Amino acid sequence: MAAGMGSRYGGLKQLDGLGPNGETIMDYSIYDAIQAGFGKIVWVIRKDFEEQFRQQILSKYEDKIPCELCFQALDALPEGFSVPEGRQKPWGTNHAVLMGKDVIKEPFCVINCDDFYGRDAFMQIGKFLNGLAEGSKNSYAMVGFRVCNTLSENGSVARGVCAYNEKRHLTDVVERTEIMRIADKGGAICYKDEQGEWQPLEENVPVSMNMWGFTPDYFDYSEAYFKEFLSDPKNMENLKAEFFIPLMVNKLITEGTATCEVLDTTSKWFGVTYAADRQATVDRIQSLIDEGVYPNKLF
Repeated sequence: MAAGMGSRYGGLKQLDGLGPNGETIMDYSIYDAIQAGFGKIVWVIRKDFEEQFRQQILSKYEDKIPCELCFQALDALPEGFSVPEGRQKPWGTNHAVLMGKDVIKEPFCVINCDDFYGRDAFMQIGKFLNGLAEGSKNSYAMVGFRVCNTLSENGSVARGVCAYNEKRHLTDVVERTEIMRIADKGGAICYKDEQGEWQPLEENVPVSMNMWGFTPDYFDYSEAYFKEFLSDPKNMENLKAEFFIPLMVNKLITEGTATCEVLDTTSKWFGVTYAADRQATVDRIQSLIDEGVYPNKLF
């Protein structure tokens, strides 16, 4: 998913060259995904930077792996619905996933293009998807990262806070849009609740970094629930309301329609939520190259 506005970053972080040869974060994700056995790439972007995306990103891959380009637009809505006056914000991550319905017919992994997930995370989700029986439905997965390994030093982050049962099946996921260490709470990790109060989180609570494994039946559920989402007046009146992946998954697991296994990983996330994150990300990528995890030039 590469259609985000980048409002906190201050620019198109999807296309920002952070590697030694101008590689973007998504280039490292694609490299790791190919190593993990994935055989097709579908990008969801905004139409307004299609030309730049084709020149800078797509041209590198079209002769190496099957590629598809989809577009997320505000007016990509079910019949009978229209964009509320004044709305500019995209409809959210699960709306972005829906844009791939016509080109994705196999088990698939969803990621954000501006998050660095790490090789092991791709190996874990690849192993899960590859192990599904042909025609599987209602059996999903997510890679859970420890919240302490997913923070930015430069501001709050949004994460889906997860709980799971003895089978490692997800039992609850709640999108928390502001998570950070709070100095006046002893440096504890906290999230801001609906009343604007900071509430503590344990260091190792698993959180979703939007690295999900689904089968194509997920699109049908999402289409139906998106109509419910748009039919709720509060979601149309709130010009920043979003149709998040965790919202959809939580509905399915609560109803007992599907299961979602929480996969463990040794990977540590990093990314460029804020402009101030950029140099640290450049340095961490270079350190991984120095350690031999990645070649100096990916493709």
